[in-house]
Amino acid sequence: MNKLKILILCTGNSCRSQMAHGFLQSFDKDLYIRSAGTEATGKLNDKAVAVMQESGIDISHHTSDQVDQYLNDTWDYVITVCGDANEICPAFSGKVKHRLHIGFEDPSLVHGTDEFIMNEFRRTRDEIRNSFYQIYIEQIKPKSLFHEKTKKTNRFF
Repeated sequence: MNKLKILILCTGNSCRSQMAHGFLQSFDKDLYIRSAGTEATGKLNDKAVAVMQESGIDISHHTSDQVDQYLNDTWDYVITVCGDANEICPAFSGKVKHRLHIGFEDPSLVHGTDEFIMNEFRRTRDEIRNSFYQIYIEQIKPKSLFHEKTKKTNRFF
């Protein structure tokens, strides 16, 4: 497999990292994307699944994975999406080309009416979509195109 490999890391891997995974994959189906958590919950947050569905992206088939299963892999990018994961992110010593951190508030910690909570999930979803689209356009897509061009050029050698 010669695709650009991206790992999105969070604490619980049930909400923010899952949304980021869904958006990034929707921007480019040819990317190899996984998401994981330092303390993965084992299930997705139902509200995260619902607000992503509102955007036309189905993440209900995603799994909530422990980061341990990805520690020995080589990644082009590891992107952390919450403060906790950025502080306790496992050492990927030498197996990551680019490490980025973009912090988002955890909407699953919000209290209030159902309407208020869902609006916070939507706000976070929209922030994630906008931030990851910018990263995709400015950093990932150019490397992906270079990666694809190199792959085509190298097949003759």
